[in-house]
Amino acid sequence: MNFEEITAQSRQAVTEILKQARLKEGSIFVIGCSSSEILGDQIGTATNMDSANSVYDGIIPVLKENGIYAAAQCCEHLNRALVIERAAMEKYGFEQVNAIPQPNHAGGAFGTVCYERFEDPVLVENIGGRADAGIDIGGTMIGMHMHAVAVPIRISLRKIGEAPIICARHRPKYVGGQRAIYDEKLM
Repeated sequence: MNFEEITAQSRQAVTEILKQARLKEGSIFVIGCSSSEILGDQIGTATNMDSANSVYDGIIPVLKENGIYAAAQCCEHLNRALVIERAAMEKYGFEQVNAIPQPNHAGGAFGTVCYERFEDPVLVENIGGRADAGIDIGGTMIGMHMHAVAVPIRISLRKIGEAPIICARHRPKYVGGQRAIYDEKLM
C-alpha cells in the first residue's frame, strides 16, 4: 500500500468537498474512516495505523487551514463517539465523555490517531446532528452526525485506497411548498 498516495487522495477529497460544501469558519466536518477498508479488507478486521495516519495527514491540515473543526468518528465499540478539539466542544456545548480510543479494542485506528494528534482532544458521545459536511471512508455510517438534510456530494474520487467513499454536505430544509422561492446559494 502506498501511504503517500492515501494522503494525496485524502487531501484531494477534502479539498473537493470543501469547495462544493461552501462551509464557513467554525463549521463541523465529520470523518468516518475504516483503516481496514483502505487496505482492501473488511471493516474492523485489519486495523492499520499507517493508513489512519495517512488519512489524517491529508485531511486535517486542510480543515485547519480553512478554520473547520474536525470530528473523527470512532468505531461501533465506542458507539460512534467522536474525537474533537476541546474548543469545538466548548463552542457548541457538547458534553465530554470518558474513554480513550484504542486501535484494536474500541475506537479504531483513525479515532486513536486523532486522539493522539489533535491539539487538545476530547471525546464526545455525539454532536447532535450538527456536522455540516463529511466523508465516510469505507462504510462507517457517519449520517447520524449530519444535519437533518444531508445532500450527497460527487467528487472526482470514488475510493481512498481500496475503500469506497461517500461524501455529503448539509443544506437548510425547504419550507413553504410550491409558492416558495428558494435562495440558490443555500441549495
